[in-house]
Amino acid sequence: MKTSWKTILLWSLPALFLAFFLWQGTVATTPTPENAVSNTASSRMTYGRFLEYLDGGRIQKVDLFDGGRTAIIETSEMEIPGQGDQIQRARVDLPGSAPQLITKLRDADVDLDIHPTQDRGAVWGLLGNLVFPIFLIVGLFFLFRRSNNVPGGPGQAMNFGKSKARFQMEAQTGVMFDDVAGVEEAKEELQEVITFLKKPEKFTAVGAKIPKGALLVGPPGTGKTLLAKAIAGEAGVPFFSISGSEFVEMFVGVGASRVRDLFKKAKENAPCIIFIDEIDAVGRQRGAGIGGGNDEREQTLNQLLTEMDGFEGNSGIIILAATNRPDVLDSALLRPGRFDRQVTVDAPDIRGRLEILSVHARDKKLGDEVSLESIARRTPGFTGADLANLLNEAAILTARRRKEAITLLEIDDAVDRVVAGMEGTPLVDSKSKRLIAYHEIGHAIVATLIKGHDPVQKVTLIPRGQAQGLTWFTPSDEQELISRSQLNARMAGAMGGRAAEQVVFGDAEVTTGAGGDLQQVTGMARQMVTRFGMSDLGPMSLESQQGEVFLGRDLMTRSEYSDEIAARIDGQVRELIQHAYEEAMRIVRENRTVIDRLVDLLVERETIGGEELRQIVAEYTVVPDKERYVPQL
Repeated sequence: MKTSWKTILLWSLPALFLAFFLWQGTVATTPTPENAVSNTASSRMTYGRFLEYLDGGRIQKVDLFDGGRTAIIETSEMEIPGQGDQIQRARVDLPGSAPQLITKLRDADVDLDIHPTQDRGAVWGLLGNLVFPIFLIVGLFFLFRRSNNVPGGPGQAMNFGKSKARFQMEAQTGVMFDDVAGVEEAKEELQEVITFLKKPEKFTAVGAKIPKGALLVGPPGTGKTLLAKAIAGEAGVPFFSISGSEFVEMFVGVGASRVRDLFKKAKENAPCIIFIDEIDAVGRQRGAGIGGGNDEREQTLNQLLTEMDGFEGNSGIIILAATNRPDVLDSALLRPGRFDRQVTVDAPDIRGRLEILSVHARDKKLGDEVSLESIARRTPGFTGADLANLLNEAAILTARRRKEAITLLEIDDAVDRVVAGMEGTPLVDSKSKRLIAYHEIGHAIVATLIKGHDPVQKVTLIPRGQAQGLTWFTPSDEQELISRSQLNARMAGAMGGRAAEQVVFGDAEVTTGAGGDLQQVTGMARQMVTRFGMSDLGPMSLESQQGEVFLGRDLMTRSEYSDEIAARIDGQVRELIQHAYEEAMRIVRENRTVIDRLVDLLVERETIGGEELRQIVAEYTVVPDKERYVPQL
């Protein structure tokens, strides 16, 4: 176990302080007359008595201290029977140096020893006063030195203007292009960037210039950051990575200073790659807020624009950026010369999902019956992150159930959990359970018998998330374009639950369970009228597709049509919804017998598969083919 300097100092400083105080009390002692006096019956003698003893020849030894002001004498007392002469030591305070006393002692042949005065107290006191400050200064020095490597530590106080970009001379991200699947078009675009860095002469020979930047655009989870890691792993050149939010601080000018420092380091290591993740945090449109917006952020953006394509230029530096909000970026940031390419990283199609699943299934133990292709067909709209999470959830369920390999049951449960949430407590048999069963069977029967709807995958009464029951559908193909008949069929299928409640239980027992269905149907109908031109108003778009607006640029949303057109829009939306509801009511009334049978089976088993449901329905009626259903308006 490696011990840091900081830990050593925290433990050693208290020990040093304790040793210092002990040393002050013990080591810094000097010889004194008191130390020379032994435990005797009498330890002091008057000067007169000392002279009497000297004249009587009873003084054997004299030690002079303090410059002759104190004497320690050894004298022989009278003989004690059985013990002989007793030597006694005593202290005598002398009245001055008295040179005649020394002469008299020598004449009496007394053993004389003079101890010079040693003023060690001042020296030790000086050293003692210096030890504590020295240790304190050294300790603080090491603490501040160690804190320089800690983000946000005290040693970083004067370095907030420096770039926080992570730098790798040869980025070892562990991700290569082979590990990125489902975005082949984006990989092809970015492969040219790698070739530019590795073999620039191949392009410069025909007059081509290296692109200055590439902007990765796409929804969250589609693999934009993963692509940047793959580029870093493939390129083999210095790689700087930073988030857009790390530029801007509360201090004015810090963001611009960090941009300058980042590009200064990049120029010193060119050719290299700079990756800015979530660039919309610093690259939002300027002048969009009231009073000019965040001035510090705009200064940072101005400096970034200057560094990317300013007067000096940055040859050999390729800038990669990622965002899922390209609509909010400043137009000056998107122009050629700064970001020459905009690479769209969209949600993968079925082939892309199959490739992504193959990558994430490398370290998973799958059962023999598990087909990645069937999983790819079941997951339209899933991104790479969703698919990775799906297989991980399936692996967790497999371990929890103590199985050796992932089976179809774990895959199905994982899909349900990712889409709808965790499984809840099953409902008990009651009137509410039958009502929910009729609601879900209403969705399933209308979707099965109407032309143009996606096939039913399963119907379940097991609660998930906020839903007490669910009806799952499986799209038959990739539906990038949706026809008018499909939209009408989807609206009728969504109204099947409310229609079943009304037909079976009556108006008084209609519940709030169709609230989400009504919102979904209303949204589809309004888009058909205002955006897709699928109404009597004609083929025109009446609402822009712009998302949320900037405060200040569009302080209030402006109506793009008159009040008369607004009333006609509401009428068309109501007519589309009403027609879908009437069609759902008709199908439910005509198939009441099979609905009752399916409800009894669903209440008993809680889940019915799509294939079994279609077989039961086929016993009572003819299941329509894939001919599209178009309502007459």
